[in-house]
Order: sequence, then structure tokens, then C-alpha cells
Amino acid sequence: MSETQQKKPLLEVKDLKVTFGTRKQKFVAVNGVSFTIYEGETFGLVGESGSGKTTIGRSIIRINPTSGGEILYKGKKINGPISKELDRELTRRIQMIFQDPMASLNERAKVDYIVSEGLYNCRRCQTEAQRREEVDRALTDVGLLPEFASRFPHEFSGGQRQRIGIARALIMQPDFIIADEPISALDVSIRAQVLNLLSELQKKRGLTYLFIAHDLSVVRFISDRIAVIRKGVLVELAETEQLFAHPLHPYTRALLSAIPLPDPAAEKSKQLLVYDPEMHDYSVDKPVWCEIEPGHFVLANAPEIEEYKKALEG
Repeated sequence: MSETQQKKPLLEVKDLKVTFGTRKQKFVAVNGVSFTIYEGETFGLVGESGSGKTTIGRSIIRINPTSGGEILYKGKKINGPISKELDRELTRRIQMIFQDPMASLNERAKVDYIVSEGLYNCRRCQTEAQRREEVDRALTDVGLLPEFASRFPHEFSGGQRQRIGIARALIMQPDFIIADEPISALDVSIRAQVLNLLSELQKKRGLTYLFIAHDLSVVRFISDRIAVIRKGVLVELAETEQLFAHPLHPYTRALLSAIPLPDPAAEKSKQLLVYDPEMHDYSVDKPVWCEIEPGHFVLANAPEIEEYKKALEG
């Protein structure tokens, strides 16, 4: 039994379906997605733009309504109608770091209010002194000075603004954080700082992350397991190094081939793979979600399953 299987499940997504539009014209954004996130791990969700990554994250935090399936948090169903008590609990325990640090902060509010807005809404602090102490601690934890609380967001750089967004999530003392492409809008020089900060906070506070991104090289750095999604459907899921060592689905291999190489000569000579869904005839033999090896899942039909098993044996 693998280490992740021995851990306790924190979040379970079962056959999730999310649709947008009207009754006459519906668009299926997520279709039949299932995965489990264990306590203390970082679960990476990777795919190209429009694949449904952010939709899944926003559905977990109850921004997007679901059309089918279940989302369980610590065994409790959290999608659909829930009690006020559970909703209040989820507001504290599940937080989100948004993609754009420029658009996710209220330009008219000072950092003090932005970071402590959750405290106001949940009435967690009895006195103003307690609230101020919480804000100072949250800012310090993300590497910002407490006196920054009196400033406005436009006075900060992109990396500092994203740290403010992280502090806003941390102040609620959550168990689970959804990081929706938290570094994609940042300069390359700042990205490593934010990733290291997230890793340090995870060790310090015992946090669990759903890390959403489109860059596999970034996800490899921070994730314990990675799920690859395409057009609202998961195509592969495995432990990080297992996925990089033995990518099975053609779409996963195409994404891996697109990772830039630091060596210019190797980058120039590498072969870029292009995934063509027309190459797969699923009209008769439909693909199913199956476990090829312990902890390694892939979407494939019967002939492909045999092909993948032989590839792993070879």
C-alpha cells in the first residue's frame, strides 16, 4: 500500500459534473471527474486553458454550482444545499488564492481590511486589538511588514500583492487551500519565492493544497500527485515522479514535451508531440478510468490498457 493510500482523505470528488448556460443551450465544463486529496499533501491539477481546472476549484469552494456528482469534505457532502452551520465552517476551513493578484484585491480598501475581511464576516475576533494582532501575524507569516497594513494594493509589486492574497487566506486558519495558478501572473524571478513560501507554510501549518496550473514543470516542483485534465475530463493521475517517469496518455506526453529545456541545443533538437484526439476510435470501445499500476490511473479503452501495461513492464 502506498503512502498516500495510508493517509486520511480530506476531500473527495466523485463523478463531478458542472454545466453552464440555459436549458436550451448547455455547455459541459466538467464531466465525470473523480479524485481524492489526502491530508497534508499537495495535489496538482494540470491542463491547458479552458480544460476545466479553475471550474473544479471554484465548485469545491461553492462559487460554481454543480450539476451532478458529489464533493465530500471530511466525509460531509458540501455541494448543493447545505446547512448554515456547515457553510460557515467551510468558509473558514477552505480558502482560495486567486490567479490574478492585480484583480483579486479591492483597490479601494487598505491591506488591513482586505486581509481581515474574513474575520469580520465570521466574527472570529472579539476585540479590535485581537483583529489587529491576527493581521500582523498573517502579514509576517508571508514575509511582509505589519506596517504594510495601512497601505493600498496599488502601492505593492505583483509578488507582494500575491503575498497579501495568501495572507488573506491564511488568517482564517484553513485546513485546505485552493491555489488557482497563483504564480502565472508573476515575473519568473518572483515565482520561486511564492512557491517556496507555499511549501514553508504547508510544513509550518500542516496545510493541504489543490494546486491548479498549466505548467507541468512548476507543478512537479510542489506537488505530491498530479492529475491531468483535458476538456473537462481527467485523462491521467499518478504520483509526481511516477507521472514524469512513465507518462501513459498521449495528451500527458504532449504536455511533457512542451516543457522548455534549459539547454538551448537540447531545446532546439527536441521533438514536440501534438495530441490528436482523432487518432483514437472510441465509437465502439469506450474509454474507462482504470488503475494501470498502484496509484497510477489513466483514461483508456481495452486495447490501450493492454498497450500501457506492456509499456510499463518493458
